[in-house]
Amino acid sequence: MRKVMDQMGRSVNVPEFPQRIISIVPSQTELLYDLGLDNEVVGITKFCIHPEDWRKSKTIVGGTKQVHFDLIDELKPDLIIGNKEENEEGFIKQLSEKYPVWMSDVFTLDDALDMIEMIGDITGRSRNAEGIVVDVLVAFEEIKELPNKGSVVYLIWNDPIMAVGKSAFINDMLKKAGFDNALSEHRYPELSIERLIELKPDQLLLSSEPFPFKEKHLAYFSKALPKTKISIVDGGMFSWYGSRLIKSAEYFKGL
Repeated sequence: MRKVMDQMGRSVNVPEFPQRIISIVPSQTELLYDLGLDNEVVGITKFCIHPEDWRKSKTIVGGTKQVHFDLIDELKPDLIIGNKEENEEGFIKQLSEKYPVWMSDVFTLDDALDMIEMIGDITGRSRNAEGIVVDVLVAFEEIKELPNKGSVVYLIWNDPIMAVGKSAFINDMLKKAGFDNALSEHRYPELSIERLIELKPDQLLLSSEPFPFKEKHLAYFSKALPKTKISIVDGGMFSWYGSRLIKSAEYFKGL
């Protein structure tokens, strides 16, 4: 075992080469796949949709807010990988009493790149992680001159209406994509339709996740904001902070 620090500043004892990994964060599950850890990953969540075949070959241990402790115990993990924002603090604390739990804490692209390198290190895939980081940097270098797309409100939930504030990872992705966040609040503030109208954003982005905005929602907001350009966007491209970032930059270019 060796002692490492996670992104929350916690000291975690991990095996030199973990052989039974559980991921409880979808974007980090995809990262583990792209790091070449098919045999080592034994458990994922019901929200881990990439890669698709892992949903059949790996044990589903629950979601990101609740897990089945009995299934985790049966898997006998030697490493669990989670995230401060996405996972519920109580069950993380409970798991940490029995297993090595490494936590990420991502607010910016730089944080995401650090996370990729750190997970590469603790899983024995440093070289693979370095390759992914280089690919992400190259992809985002190509879009650094994107024209400004104006002010934006990015919605992640409906009823209540919830948007992305200044301190969220998605906010940094909005900047990279050429948008100016119209909100001054942090994290994920609730908005009334009246507040949304007052903001008069140039663009309103309706995310495909975690709330699955559809055409009917686009029609509703179009009536309230007739002068705002409203689009449904792929939420994974804005919120997944693992290897999917390579695809995100190209997606932003096409918006």
